[in-house]
Amino acid sequence: MSAPSRLALALDEGGLRLPEEGRIAVFAPRAGEDLSALPKARCEVITGFAPDHAHFEALGFACRTAPEGRYGAALVFVARARAKSEALIAEAVAVSDGLVVVDGAKTDGVETLLRACRKRVEVAPALSKAHGKLFHFPAGPGFEDWAAGAPHRIEGGFVTLPGVFSADAVDPASRLLADHLPKKPGRLLADLGAGWGYLSARALERETVEEIHLVEAELAALECARANVTDARARFHWADATRWRPEAPVDCVIMNPPFHAGRSPDPGLGRAFIESAKSMLAPRGQVFLVANRHLPYEAEMARHFGEVSEVAGDARFKLLQGARPRR
Repeated sequence: MSAPSRLALALDEGGLRLPEEGRIAVFAPRAGEDLSALPKARCEVITGFAPDHAHFEALGFACRTAPEGRYGAALVFVARARAKSEALIAEAVAVSDGLVVVDGAKTDGVETLLRACRKRVEVAPALSKAHGKLFHFPAGPGFEDWAAGAPHRIEGGFVTLPGVFSADAVDPASRLLADHLPKKPGRLLADLGAGWGYLSARALERETVEEIHLVEAELAALECARANVTDARARFHWADATRWRPEAPVDCVIMNPPFHAGRSPDPGLGRAFIESAKSMLAPRGQVFLVANRHLPYEAEMARHFGEVSEVAGDARFKLLQGARPRR
């Protein structure tokens, strides 16, 4: 039997009392977070990350991509990036008429957030367990400066948002891939983990491309992509790139896959992207994958493609091409 979560312990013996009526907003829980101690019928999971949205929806939770109306209480799960965690707390404070509860791991900076919150509001004693902390405080003014930043433009005129991947500049690995993409990659393309749309924008410089699917799990990044890629040939999908499939096989997949789950490196994510790419390609299709030099993707590429080669690279990154997808 698994040990009770920090949330369960806080509700059971840690002095946390949620309201008996009213909705409870649960911000940004990751798949695998134990929400069983909460009254499911009154909870709304608020997340813009497609895999987590699907996970909690399958468990029977009401799910939204943004809060709507007022809530009796709000629970925030700390994000990897401090700016995003601060924005989530500010949003929770703004919509809650009662408590705001914050739960997170030490490696995600929950202790720093706790100290910062104590400078703004009276915080109840924190509960420490499993290398993390849970604390709560009454909603009220004083967190307005933590609100999510506005969209801004970077080099090339691209629109990004604080907290999305490569928000301040074009990612050098993505630039490497875009600079070495063939003049004729095919008619139908897919950009897996499209982010705010840089790779797709560069791919659409080729007149031979008839359609490109931008597949991105983070809704905020996808909304940036809609602003950056206004070409009528673009199709946008808020979806898990490891599960999404096109209606018809594509000629080419381009991708710069993520390789972290939280703060922990996880090459398994890249391997899942490779398998997904293979599954959606036409028999003569090809994939272009850019990755950090140290990531061990060559064996996985060879398992799924009859031909694998490094077509470009430097000391930091490598660009792998896979052709003849194995069936």
